[in-house]
Amino acid sequence: MNLREEAEKRVDAKIKFKENLYKYLIVNTIIAIICIVFLHGFSLLLAVMFFWGIAVLNDFFDVYSFDDLFGYNYRERKIQEELSKMGD
Repeated sequence: MNLREEAEKRVDAKIKFKENLYKYLIVNTIIAIICIVFLHGFSLLLAVMFFWGIAVLNDFFDVYSFDDLFGYNYRERKIQEELSKMGD
């Protein structure tokens, strides 16, 4: 994989994360308003925030945190390690 393709994948992942985060914030704000006005409780909001939040958090860690441990080149690095072990 050349550097341009890797850069494109990283940019696409960052765009996906930001889009998902914005949708998460907008939809949860709307659900919060609905819960306050009509339902007088927050159980629906908490369920949506929790489960969708897991997906947003997963996108965040894919993009910004564990890139060195399990990032885009993780598979390729592991393949190279196995090949070097097999050659010894």
